[in-house]
Amino acid sequence: MSYLSFLRENARWLAGGFLLCFLSSFGQTFFIALSGGEIRATFDLSNGEFGSLYMMATLASALTLPQLGRIVDHLSVARTILIVMPLFALACLMMSSVTSVLLLGLTLYLLRLLGQGMMTHISITAMGRWYFGHRGRAVSLATLGHQTGEGVLPILMVSLFVMLGWRMSWMFWSGFLVLIALPIVYLLMRVERMPRSTDLPEKRQSSRDWTRGDVVRDPLFWAMLMGVLASPFIGTTIFFHQAYLVELRGWDREIFASAFIVMAIMTIVFALICGLLIDRFGSPRILPVYLLPLSAACIGLAVIESETGIFVFMALLGISYGFASTLFGALWPEIYGTRHLGGIRSITVALMVLATAMGPGVTGVLIDLEIPYPAQIIAMGFYCLAAAIIMLFVSRKLVART
Repeated sequence: MSYLSFLRENARWLAGGFLLCFLSSFGQTFFIALSGGEIRATFDLSNGEFGSLYMMATLASALTLPQLGRIVDHLSVARTILIVMPLFALACLMMSSVTSVLLLGLTLYLLRLLGQGMMTHISITAMGRWYFGHRGRAVSLATLGHQTGEGVLPILMVSLFVMLGWRMSWMFWSGFLVLIALPIVYLLMRVERMPRSTDLPEKRQSSRDWTRGDVVRDPLFWAMLMGVLASPFIGTTIFFHQAYLVELRGWDREIFASAFIVMAIMTIVFALICGLLIDRFGSPRILPVYLLPLSAACIGLAVIESETGIFVFMALLGISYGFASTLFGALWPEIYGTRHLGGIRSITVALMVLATAMGPGVTGVLIDLEIPYPAQIIAMGFYCLAAAIIMLFVSRKLVART
């Protein structure tokens, strides 16, 4: 079945998954960081102080997510949406009126937990559970919401800053979430998808449904995380400290924001390619591949000082993000089954959130200690090369086990 035919037959569920991923942008680092300079100026925070506060808020959300994420195993997707999305809108409203560092920390915690954490978790868990033979395609199409958000929202947010200011911009998105987005997403997702005769049979599926306890005792799970956590750590770090990087290199802020479109296009293309590859070859065989462009992206950003480096980085990062966005949605159900998928994914998402917390915090402190930022970025690139080699051996063991 072609992508077009698959999209036509499953439009409502794929659209719902797409919108959940798109709306998660308001809790993603790239979006929050757009207000980073204004937030630091308002509360007189250094890069290290703001990064540390962001790290603590994100760590707290990572600790909360494994418990909150399990509700997807007990409530329908639609009911979960009715709980999460209004709270997410409230978090955006809080950002528009935050008056103290303590309240800022609480607001960041809620944005990270409900946006990056739960909105994405609901979408990808639904796609992983509702689809089998076409799981790779379903995940790849739903996660295009992330890339669309990354490509469109930075320019919109910067434009809103000019017209409304940063606080009123957050209030605008709060109203958008609760008044427009929530009714649409609920109507799309209120009917659970049932298998159809046009579905391909599942060719690669775990022979049993692993429990969360089984998963955390699996050595290959922790080995996989060495590769899985690389992209959220690196991407979040670069996006969070984008204001510092722009200042360091003397680049225009608007040019950096416009480069997100390049990343979004590349991510979309390679997310769709990865979906086809997963449906044909299985997720484990893709695991080592996605780290190679990420390594090249880091090294390129560190050594190219002209504004060309922005676009080289974004293009290569988009390739890795495209693979990662589809891969991480299909990998866990293929290896560990679907019965406890919500609980298992909540662990992996929490660990990804943890990685996104560590990146800005650690690098912010290193920046304050005058450790050259380009040297830090190069180190990330070499880590990806080492992790790709390890993932090659992990992939072979996973293929032999499934």
